[in-house]
Amino acid sequence: MSLVYRDATLDDLPAIVAIYNSTVPSRQVTADLEPVSIESREAWFHAHGPARRPLWIVEEGGRVIAWLSFSDFYGRPAYGHTSEVSIYLDEAARGKGLGRKLLAAALEAAPGLDIHTVLGFVFGHNEPSVRLFRGFGFEAWGTLPRVAVLDGVERDLVILGKRVAQA
Repeated sequence: MSLVYRDATLDDLPAIVAIYNSTVPSRQVTADLEPVSIESREAWFHAHGPARRPLWIVEEGGRVIAWLSFSDFYGRPAYGHTSEVSIYLDEAARGKGLGRKLLAAALEAAPGLDIHTVLGFVFGHNEPSVRLFRGFGFEAWGTLPRVAVLDGVERDLVILGKRVAQA
């Protein structure tokens, strides 16, 4: 089955937030310790746009089951050709290869978005996500040891990177 995704609209934000919030209890995917509100994510949503930093959703049967975002890295102009990619899947969509399809689509789209470098910020203990990025040739470009505390446990953040286009 081929991947079909589209640019997110503001109407998709509740489903995007619901998927994000479904990952909070796992303590593997996000550094948020409590669910976030739709309102708190509106500025983040508006920081994305199809031409430069897309936010894609995947639907199945009319229901949003996944999303992917390209986000600015560090917010300074010199980093304009670098983007962080985030992928979030509905619980029912996990473990079926959808993350691989989304990451492949992101890497294919990146040069057309004037992105030369793609980054993933992944907790070191999130082995499925580390494997996903490494499977596409991402390398560990840095580790921030014990920078997050999740339920009293200090966790590393791994920065995975890949060049996708030449300047």
